[in-house]
Amino acid sequence: MKVLLSPHVSEKSTRTADKHKQFVFRVANSAAKPDIKQAVELMFKVKVGDVRVTNVKGKTKRAGARGVGRRSGWKKAYVSLMPGHDIDFTGEAK
Repeated sequence: MKVLLSPHVSEKSTRTADKHKQFVFRVANSAAKPDIKQAVELMFKVKVGDVRVTNVKGKTKRAGARGVGRRSGWKKAYVSLMPGHDIDFTGEAK
């Protein structure tokens, strides 16, 4: 259960979820596609169709005269669900 770190909420991820039933998660850097698929199916009790993974590079930051630093990178997963399945992050009962 340490594969999925958090859902990634942004304008792009919200638009993608509404249009394509694709959900975006921040995942562990060592996570592989089968691990992500299994974790989503186990945690949310849905059927996963496809998983796409991308590495997000850390930003370069400047701190005045002290020099240049760099934030650490992270991994993002786009998870597509099978038709008829959905994930509800609000927690409201239907």
